[in-house]
Amino acid sequence: MSKPQTGVWFKSTYSTGANTGCVETMFDGTLVHVRDTKAGPDAPVQVYDQTEWDAFLAGVRNDEFDFFS
Repeated sequence: MSKPQTGVWFKSTYSTGANTGCVETMFDGTLVHVRDTKAGPDAPVQVYDQTEWDAFLAGVRNDEFDFFS
């Protein structure tokens, strides 16, 4: 997997058509910034360090957030 471009907001390719409600992420050195696309470019931003982001991704991969199954 290639390293994300630093300082550029991006969102999932699944966030197209009717599925426009998504989050955007931006990598900035060792920090990951996350914002809600529905709130627009001035949306509040949550910032995570690499350890927190890695823990979140591990939880996603392990279905720890699958509340609706």
